[in-house]
Amino acid sequence: MSVPASLCIGTLIIICITHWVYRWRNPKCSTGKLPPGSMGFPLYGETHQFFAPTTTSGLSPFMKERTERYGPVFKTSLVGQSFIVSTDPEVKNATPTQQEGQAFEFWYPESCHKIFGVQSLLVLHGAVHKYVRSMVVHHFGPNSLKQELFPYIVEGVQRNLSSWSSQDSIELNEALKNMIFTLTAKKLIGYNQTKPTEKLRECFDAFMEGLISFPLDIPGTAYHRCLQGRKQAMKILKDMLQERQKTPKSRQDDFFDCVLDELKTEGTALTEGIALDLMFLLLFASFETTSIETTFAIKLLTDNPAVLKELTEENEAIIHSRTNVDAQLTWKEYKSMKFTIQVINESLRLGNLVPGVFRKALKNVQIKGYTIPAGWGVMIAIPPVHTNPAKYKDPLEFNPHRWDGVELNGGTKDFMAFGAGQRFCVGSDFARVQMAVFLHHLVTKYRWKVIKGGDIARTPGLTFPNGIHIKISEKNT
Repeated sequence: MSVPASLCIGTLIIICITHWVYRWRNPKCSTGKLPPGSMGFPLYGETHQFFAPTTTSGLSPFMKERTERYGPVFKTSLVGQSFIVSTDPEVKNATPTQQEGQAFEFWYPESCHKIFGVQSLLVLHGAVHKYVRSMVVHHFGPNSLKQELFPYIVEGVQRNLSSWSSQDSIELNEALKNMIFTLTAKKLIGYNQTKPTEKLRECFDAFMEGLISFPLDIPGTAYHRCLQGRKQAMKILKDMLQERQKTPKSRQDDFFDCVLDELKTEGTALTEGIALDLMFLLLFASFETTSIETTFAIKLLTDNPAVLKELTEENEAIIHSRTNVDAQLTWKEYKSMKFTIQVINESLRLGNLVPGVFRKALKNVQIKGYTIPAGWGVMIAIPPVHTNPAKYKDPLEFNPHRWDGVELNGGTKDFMAFGAGQRFCVGSDFARVQMAVFLHHLVTKYRWKVIKGGDIARTPGLTFPNGIHIKISEKNT
């Protein structure tokens, strides 16, 4: 090839690449105008900035810098997907979470589909989603909690706290993970630590390493280890399901029994794939999220002795009001824990475990004078909503009394710890009960001292990079 021809081809390639980069960084929509913002580098976008660790309790540098520069609604690109990000609760309340199936659909980035499964409850829509959700509510909703699960949770918390108090120290987050995983897995899949199912917990550890990471699926990356953890966990769950199918009389009064009965029903919407993805999601959501939020609540109480004192007084008053002070905690007593629930709400508000709720535009949608193009993702950012000074006075202060007189049975435009709209977390009551029962027994029967650790980091989810190592002692010793 001649030199002039090579130069022409090289020049053409450069022009094409330059044009592609320009189009990437300056996207257009067919009607209206896009919000301001930056798309970052092609494909990679602004992923690195979004996932960059921070120790701040307020807005992450990513959110803070962009809201200050572009306002409460801006465009960006994360993990290969174009997004409109909103930090405005009015946007959340007016459109994406309230128009599912019309202008928007519930959605997560493709990388999350691989992690949670293409048939996960997170991505199911319409009648199938409602059907599967109703199964979960029947087993873990308020009625089941009150009648069956509550005494089981109480017994499990008491047993674990007693065991921990005999040890020199525990790493709180890890101990809570083990406790909640065991309690939940027993009711989900008949978990038995004497069987190979104990390896399931190890699979979730590998899974968690890459859950909040750039979705690069090659050996050596955190995302690859995450997918491998999921693969191993799904194999264990499938083997357990098939084993139970072979021995139909070995009922264990768990969620697997419900699934097996449903799979036999003629015309059911449930498939084995949906059932296995559902089990995986429920195991993850129950033990990982609840354990981190409970750990964070203990950290906040440790740092705020006045709040701890008031919490202790409320729960000790419950015991002193009993005819038999050694009686077990009851559902009625749990429902009377006003300040305890306020402590939990405030911990959830400040914890901001999930960075946002996600939707995808099904058509061009007008919001705040801008256009969200069809096919674009929408992220309603939760931390800016939970730390909005217009709604929460001194928003970074741990103040449970800000919830005085507030009854929360679901999400609001200003509180989205358990999601929003039709996709409000089906396990919210289950999580609150576990946290309240644990706090009750901890503050009434035990005292604790932090040995080391306690730092937090956000990536963007909440983590404890060096753990929280504590010594738990019985109060009467």
